[in-house]
Amino acid sequence: MNLSQEHLSVATTCPYCGVGCGVKAVPQGPQNATISGDAAHPSNFGRLCVKGSALGETLGLDGRLLHPQVREGGQLRQVSWDDALDRAASQWRRIVDEHGPDAVALYVSGQLLTEDYYVANKLMKGYVGSANIDTNSRLCMSSAVAGHKRAFGEDLVPVDYADLDIADMVVLVGSNTAWCHPILYQRIVRAKEARPDVKLVVIDPRRTATCELADLHLPVKPGTDVWLFNGLLAYLARIGAVDPAFIANHTQGLPDALEAADITPEEVAQACRLKLEDVLAFYEAFAATTKVITGFSMGVNQSSAGTDKVNAIINCHLLGGRIGKPGMGPFSITGQPNAMGGREVGGLANMLAAHLDLDKPDHRAAVQEFWNSPRIADKPGLKAVDLFHAIESGKVKAVWVIATNPIVSLPDADQVKRALAKAELVIASDVVTDTDTNAFAHVLLPALAWAEKDGTVTNSERRISRQRAFLPAPGEARADWKILADFAQRLGYTGFDYAHQSEIFAEHAALSAWKNTLDALPRAFHIGALASLDRSGYDALQPVQWPLGRRVFADGRFSFPDGRARFVPTVPRLPVNTAGGEYPLVLNTGRMRDHWHTMTRTGRAPKLAEHTPESFVDLHPQDALLCGVREGELARVSSAWGSMVARVKHGGGIARGSVFVPIHWNGQTASDARVGAVVNPVVDPISGEPEFKHTPVIVDRFPVQWHGFVLSRTPLDLDMVAYWTRAQGTGFQRYELAGRNRIADFGTWARQLLGVDDDDADWLEYADRSAGVYRAVHVVDDRIAQCIFVSPRPDLPERAWLAGLFASEALTDVERAGVLAGRPLKQGLDAGPTVCSCFGVGRNTICNAIRDKDLKTAAEVTACVKAGGNCGSCVPEIRQLITVVREERVAAAG
Repeated sequence: MNLSQEHLSVATTCPYCGVGCGVKAVPQGPQNATISGDAAHPSNFGRLCVKGSALGETLGLDGRLLHPQVREGGQLRQVSWDDALDRAASQWRRIVDEHGPDAVALYVSGQLLTEDYYVANKLMKGYVGSANIDTNSRLCMSSAVAGHKRAFGEDLVPVDYADLDIADMVVLVGSNTAWCHPILYQRIVRAKEARPDVKLVVIDPRRTATCELADLHLPVKPGTDVWLFNGLLAYLARIGAVDPAFIANHTQGLPDALEAADITPEEVAQACRLKLEDVLAFYEAFAATTKVITGFSMGVNQSSAGTDKVNAIINCHLLGGRIGKPGMGPFSITGQPNAMGGREVGGLANMLAAHLDLDKPDHRAAVQEFWNSPRIADKPGLKAVDLFHAIESGKVKAVWVIATNPIVSLPDADQVKRALAKAELVIASDVVTDTDTNAFAHVLLPALAWAEKDGTVTNSERRISRQRAFLPAPGEARADWKILADFAQRLGYTGFDYAHQSEIFAEHAALSAWKNTLDALPRAFHIGALASLDRSGYDALQPVQWPLGRRVFADGRFSFPDGRARFVPTVPRLPVNTAGGEYPLVLNTGRMRDHWHTMTRTGRAPKLAEHTPESFVDLHPQDALLCGVREGELARVSSAWGSMVARVKHGGGIARGSVFVPIHWNGQTASDARVGAVVNPVVDPISGEPEFKHTPVIVDRFPVQWHGFVLSRTPLDLDMVAYWTRAQGTGFQRYELAGRNRIADFGTWARQLLGVDDDDADWLEYADRSAGVYRAVHVVDDRIAQCIFVSPRPDLPERAWLAGLFASEALTDVERAGVLAGRPLKQGLDAGPTVCSCFGVGRNTICNAIRDKDLKTAAEVTACVKAGGNCGSCVPEIRQLITVVREERVAAAG
């Protein structure tokens, strides 16, 4: 940031993962800003990952929903706010009057700010009188919540980020931290560099980027985590690596937990498909180390046994007293920016606000008294998967979807599509107009986006940070809390006359202190000291961690009435639907390095599209051979619930019998790549979290006649193409294409596809009809407007050098010839596919530098070409390229 602009900068918080990084934004006009890390924020000290660094590219109004709309005759029509809210409220009221409060529901999101979440929860549970409010956080961390409550009596994460700096051993379970939480991973990297004896163990069926630094990688058989940690518990007890005083004074239930964990290391190795020596190495290191942090994420939570997996991990920490002290503890790494804030306000269907319990009458009475509400929900509402089944069956007749895209993100996603098609009333509050879910909305309401929103979020270490608006609200967009409050008032409810979000936060903080005493309803979540903040104090609020001024569990007291933690017996069980027979492979899903959720934000950033521009299916080469598919070709992945199509890839990190597909592609970015349509809808019986990591599937060929790609300054109509993906470039859109039709006349077909109907257009083409190869470039005013490449094989020319031509003011004759030749005619112009998105460094650039300068380490590469010098998430790939070049030299030397 330019020092002269420092006074213009606004301190806010990144809207991506649960790390909760501080951001400085300097407005550059009404819809632009420069983004940098906030050096003063304790979550990241100025560092940002590639997604955070590219936030400036996601601003702007292209595709934004700017005005309320209602659907009439199948078409959306712009209306006033009064008309939209009146229509929504009248239909909602009719449904409640005719069918009761459980006939309506809210489905919300960890993208909401705490103030938004609070108002939504208050409206449904305290005024509508139904707990039918659930959230997409159900899909990522509800198993952690359930595990915490079973073990601790309250949903508490007992680790701070600073603990990573002093831990002597870090165990990462089901977490590709290097890609999904890069700032935390780089903190681990720096700790290991400063103290090489720090041990890093990664437990993951895939060999991910996170494994590159690991001292030990345990590629467990999918679904066998409970076996592994039960074995660790039994091993620790067997060798006496326990804390008898802690167990005696602060826990209960150990005998039953040990009985359920009666398993030997040999049996663990067999069940988990691991080498016995690796199992023992893990167990011995854990036993010998006091300061151990076990970080877990989606690979643990997203399972039909997710809650048991969480408790199996916690049991091992309780046994040795590895909790409540610096440098140790079980650490749930949340996926969304405000998943923790949603938990604080009771955003899940089975929770109440302020860490109070929906199933306890005295808790319900306390909340109703505080809210002075006419009623209070008296039973749990429907969890996410059950909610959409209830909509399809007609039990729930109205749903309001806020800041999420369930037709892409939920399992068995085509069922969600059927459900929304049958609903009497679908309201959607969103930032963008065109999403898979919004296509079913009867009322569409424009919400504020990240840069315009103002409130608070809570990150994975329980740190509350301010999210501050730094751009003006565009069009008629409103804050989510304001939309909800206006809706509530139309229903005749009092208690929603907030003038500013600071008033909501003050109420939320006051509720956390309400009856929060040892002789009443004690909870560790207590931010009552912040309830007195006025508007100016709220505006100036600095990042603050709860509990205020003390460490969680430092006194050894837990949140059960007796103050003792519970060992929870965890009986190992395989996933509900196992592979075999018709579906011989197991599908695992997850995030990619440079994308986020359903890509409605990251898909706007050219920098983020370059690393992985289209979806893929990663499987072992031997499995690919058995399935009859080859790398680079297209394949269909099918389950009992649905199917999708993606390109085959051999990432080198996946075991036989497994398949990996990323979660991000939606109906706007690909023709048929919604992996949610394939995913197993079975859920954990306790948490309700779906089984995203274990779906039985089959993979087979998606045969096509040709492959191709287009770079175009103008959008294309893709109805005539069987397979396509769309990615945003700088000044153009990139389309990957494939078709099942035989093209008789390439020129006519290409012109029709690209919308070039001018016979006098500057159109250059090359065609080899016998080989089925075609290339063309459309030039307008000497600038490249579009180019198209078609081949019967998927090994088409690199796109990076072609993308660079779109920045040229005029194509040279050499560049025109290069386009038709399918390669740059000057040496050194092709940087290759992007490896380092932060600095835009391609594979060829890195490999050439390694060869020419004999670079041997990732640090040397960074010093030479900058790659890896920002967030570090590309460093594992750089190390792989160093190995590739080294092997090339050895092969060349004979």
